[in-house]
Amino acid sequence: MQQERHFLENEQGVPEISYVHGERDGRPWAHKVEIIGPRPAATVAAKMRGWYVTVSEDFGAELTARGARLIRHAHVISCDLGAAAAWPPATAPEGFRFTPCDRAPEEVLPAWRNAFPPGHPDHSPRTDEEVLREELAPLLRGELIGPLLPCSSLAVDLTDRVVAGVVVNDWDGLSWVANAFRHPAGTPRGLGLTLFRHVIQKAAADGLESLTAVVSQANPARHIWPRIGFRTTETSMTVLL
Repeated sequence: MQQERHFLENEQGVPEISYVHGERDGRPWAHKVEIIGPRPAATVAAKMRGWYVTVSEDFGAELTARGARLIRHAHVISCDLGAAAAWPPATAPEGFRFTPCDRAPEEVLPAWRNAFPPGHPDHSPRTDEEVLREELAPLLRGELIGPLLPCSSLAVDLTDRVVAGVVVNDWDGLSWVANAFRHPAGTPRGLGLTLFRHVIQKAAADGLESLTAVVSQANPARHIWPRIGFRTTETSMTVLL
């Protein structure tokens, strides 16, 4: 279903941008922004105070120059799944196994939290209860972005503890990697990469043509994505006005 687009006009009533309205951390959020007017930065800066806005890298630089605070500098990346059929099967390392993403959010939370500690560019300042209620549980239920896709998978250890995961949702027809995480303690190097290969192969077997994700510019794991076929398609900035 196509999302409704809204328009922001300047003082003369001329539309400057169109966007999809959402919510982020309790604030209004303009995303999928398209520039349609002559002076969009000035209008956005003046009329969207208190908003999160996700825009192109160049537009984001204009807004930060006008006082907006940079929240996330990120790259949209995409993987064509056509070549995945030729890959050898991705198998979990000894002592671990891959399972469907069907565990309760409370079981997933510890690995999720430890994958993004304080100082990580994707760390959430929310409490565990807030993360469960506002992010993790609705994401896994398919309510935050869209339905959870069957290729979503978890890695568990010999005690059946969740140690890693790749969550893929259907976002308006786009197969979107909403989150990929690995508990850094007690997991071997390469587990996350192998799990991702497993997810890619499942997605290809399910008939999906591509996977798309966003990775932060400062994410230390950013270098891994090209090794499994992801390529940058666009770069964006999310700013708080």
